[in-house]
Amino acid sequence: MSTDMTTAGGQGGPSGTTVQAKGLRAGILDLGDSVMLGLASTAPVYSLAATLGLIVAVNGNYTPFVLLLGFIPVLFIAYAFRELNSAMPDCGTTFTWSRRAFGPWAGWMGGWGVALAGIVVLANLAQVAGQYLWLLIGDGSLAQNKLVVTGTGVLFIVLMTLVNYRGIRLGEHVQRVLTYVQYIALGIFALAIVIRITAGPPEGQAFDFEWFNPVGAFADPGAVVHGSLLALFIYWGWDTCLALNEETENPSKTPGRGAVISAFVLVAIYVSVALLVMMYATVGSDGIGLGNEANQADVFLAMKDVVLGPWGWLIVVAVLASVLSSTQTTILPTARGTLSMGTHGALPPRFGEVHPRNQTPGFSTKVMGAAAAAYYVAMSFLSENLLADSISAISLFIAFYYALTGFACFWYFRGTLRESARDLWFRGILPLLGALLLTAAFFISAVQMWDPAYGDTQIFGVGGAFVSGVVLLALGVVLAAVCRFLPSTRGYFLAKR
Repeated sequence: MSTDMTTAGGQGGPSGTTVQAKGLRAGILDLGDSVMLGLASTAPVYSLAATLGLIVAVNGNYTPFVLLLGFIPVLFIAYAFRELNSAMPDCGTTFTWSRRAFGPWAGWMGGWGVALAGIVVLANLAQVAGQYLWLLIGDGSLAQNKLVVTGTGVLFIVLMTLVNYRGIRLGEHVQRVLTYVQYIALGIFALAIVIRITAGPPEGQAFDFEWFNPVGAFADPGAVVHGSLLALFIYWGWDTCLALNEETENPSKTPGRGAVISAFVLVAIYVSVALLVMMYATVGSDGIGLGNEANQADVFLAMKDVVLGPWGWLIVVAVLASVLSSTQTTILPTARGTLSMGTHGALPPRFGEVHPRNQTPGFSTKVMGAAAAAYYVAMSFLSENLLADSISAISLFIAFYYALTGFACFWYFRGTLRESARDLWFRGILPLLGALLLTAAFFISAVQMWDPAYGDTQIFGVGGAFVSGVVLLALGVVLAAVCRFLPSTRGYFLAKR
């Protein structure tokens, strides 16, 4: 394990901050790579396909406004990530920053939040990848075969784990191809809709500025909150480029810029595509309407043949590429998070090992891949409904570690906030507001999940999504307590931050 120390180049932050070098391949990624990874990690095509119908179901024509509203706390937290990274460009991100701000327990739980969200969402991505591959082959009937889909999903996790294990440059090349495929296909899909809107019969609905009217949207505050929580999920993932900060050129600045740029590009893509789809398909409950319950699991799959005709398979390829892309980029930050935890002594030393030739977190990458595969297989055969509800609980994990990062930014820089208006806003006010909004989202989401009618399962009269979320978060407390007394990790909990 490397013990070299490098000084971070923060602006206006506390002095004397150092980042422990870990043996990763430094400077291999540039700003373009960073932005691309931020965009790819959100699985934009799949996220839209799977979530747009759900948002429309509760918000109707006000969906574009809700997409913008849900972006606000995400943007504020993106600024928190950028500013903390400028002071401490450590691949542990939330773990490292929360530890420096609040102490070892907060840091450990922040790292657990990142890893937990990654492992659970990988199970979802693996299942979707397995289904969509077999939708492309033959008559598509094998997409309904649980054993075939599960086996295929596990193979995809293994493949993407191997890609990440072999080196960041190989991973970047694979990521670039998958990103091009999904965005080109999405572009063709959007262009086809534009052509049909322009030349076809007026069966859709015309654009209306009322769709962005907050007064009309907030006529039903509960629907706005619900839609904003769903939007939180589709924006999640841009922070991957921060987890690769030690492998990026100018690590104190470039990853932060990449995160903010990718966040803005994402909101532009989501709102633009949502508008086109709404104008063409409408929010009605018939046919390809976005309000049709039969379409809510995947609005693109419902529209593909109507929009693209014999080329409808392109959108299936786009969703598959999007899911595979996100599978790879989800393993990246979780493995680097546990690498940092191992380097700083929060996990056993093996987690801090870097492969000498590949310069990747060898052990951590394999553990994250194995954990995701094991969770997916166990939940698939234990209860697919419980698997779906645990995936619903991801919003809790995201809100938890994003909010923790926002609070950490405000607290870490609290002594420097009066030095300039810029520091006050970007290191104080905006991160704090983002953290407060996401804390509210956490508790509102938890209350909604408590309802036994929420999701597909209930346990002891409580919604299965709530139980899954609470149990998995509480497991982090148990694991932290175990590490507190392990000889190899107790020093982390006793050391001064």
